[in-house]
Amino acid sequence: MTEPTAHPKTNRSSSPSLGDSAKVVDIENIEHAKASSSHDHPDHHHGQKPALQPPPWIAALSSEERHSLEKKLKRKIDLRLMPAIIFMYILNYIDRNNIAAAKLANLERDLNLSSVEYQTSVSILFVGYLLMQIPSNLFLNKLGKPAIYLPCCMIIWGTISAATSACTSAAGLYAVRFFLGFVEAAYFPGCLYYLSCWYTRSELGLRTAILYSGALISGAFSGLISAGVVSGLDGARGYGAWQWLFIIEGAATIVIAFACFFVLPNFPRTTSWLTEEERTLAVWRLEEDVGVDDWVGRKEQTFWQGAKMAFVDFRTYILMVLLFCIVASGTVTNFFPTVVNTLGYSRIHSLLLTAPPYVLAVIVTFANAWHADKTGERYFHIAIPMCVAIVAYIIAAATTHVAPRYLSMMLMVPSVYSGFVVALAWISNTMPRPPAKRAAALAFINAVSNCSSIYASYLYPNSAAPHYTVAMVVNCVTAFIAVCAATVMRIILSRQNKKLARGEWVEGAINVEGFRFKL
Repeated sequence: MTEPTAHPKTNRSSSPSLGDSAKVVDIENIEHAKASSSHDHPDHHHGQKPALQPPPWIAALSSEERHSLEKKLKRKIDLRLMPAIIFMYILNYIDRNNIAAAKLANLERDLNLSSVEYQTSVSILFVGYLLMQIPSNLFLNKLGKPAIYLPCCMIIWGTISAATSACTSAAGLYAVRFFLGFVEAAYFPGCLYYLSCWYTRSELGLRTAILYSGALISGAFSGLISAGVVSGLDGARGYGAWQWLFIIEGAATIVIAFACFFVLPNFPRTTSWLTEEERTLAVWRLEEDVGVDDWVGRKEQTFWQGAKMAFVDFRTYILMVLLFCIVASGTVTNFFPTVVNTLGYSRIHSLLLTAPPYVLAVIVTFANAWHADKTGERYFHIAIPMCVAIVAYIIAAATTHVAPRYLSMMLMVPSVYSGFVVALAWISNTMPRPPAKRAAALAFINAVSNCSSIYASYLYPNSAAPHYTVAMVVNCVTAFIAVCAATVMRIILSRQNKKLARGEWVEGAINVEGFRFKL
């Protein structure tokens, strides 16, 4: 069987017959057409293109046979891809945020850091993190070898994380944290793009939740690991507990990275352990989902065309506001051990108490994403969790009593994360093709959304404990703005779906029969 191929210079005015063994997809023209103004596009006057047709052997399958083959293919992909990227993300998140646990392990005392210097060391990571996200995603799209690129980045950031243990001053800590963020930037937006190259829009929500469960699991286990290191290794071989924390977690990152070289797939067309039929089916599933082919080869991927298309699409900026405000409202998780410590327990007990909110967050996030994929709905699966987050922040700012305050902590983590995961899937759902545009949009939105982490560290000084009133008010306001942005996005996409239903051209949409945006 021959898998669908792209013929860049071929135009097609009608749907190919079922006997055509190859898809005729004009990737070059698609990219330029989307970037051009509406009056320049030839199809603006002729309506939508007809839907593409499957390869003959797929068209000949019964619905039961097709379902069985897809189920087998997805299981094969899931087993190779999902466990690896979860382990990678657990360590990515631990290496990024273990400085919060290191603070309780006397990092400030040993390096003689002031409160402001510690806050700067937290925020400076995100400067490097922001700078590298868009270039990294565009390079990954061009390279087409995520199975090599992502583990290589992981080895480098694991080495940098372990080197944090050698810091002796604020300046050294600043340098290490900056470069850690610079290299770690490749992973999360890269993984979001990676998933969108393997799964259809209706499958992305749950897979994004599975990926993000790595962050939630790391939040739970990081506290447990930190508690064990602080109680058992403080002073061992002349190193402080915070130094052992960085050494152990950095070394674990390097070991897992080497293992991932042998496990991760590349893209559907370039994965050797799939059969030819499986590769053809994997490619067709993505093409069928939106009516346009996905990643074809290096020659079809352009750095700046994809970035330009993302930047001129106004929906990028609405989604940017949405994600920025969700992340801004969830910056409390960067300082969660410090916030939990205000309950008045010992540092060991405080570290242990950080685990339950993250365990609950895993359950809630999975349930919310699964239901969002099952129903195909996005808006309410974002707006309702953010409303719960608003209530949680109000409780946290209003009382110092242990029970209601810990209840607020149990609510704020699951609500923010469950809404965030569905919002991430909404980006790929709204800008599915071409892949260069999707890669640029994911990286740009994720980069801007993390800008809040630069200023957030200054909202949690030691002097603001235990209420952290300013921080909680900011979290409330940004959560409310996130709900407003999601509402605007839903209204716009609903209007565009009505135009698509009437057969009208919609700028930035996949203008083929049957395509609709997910609301």
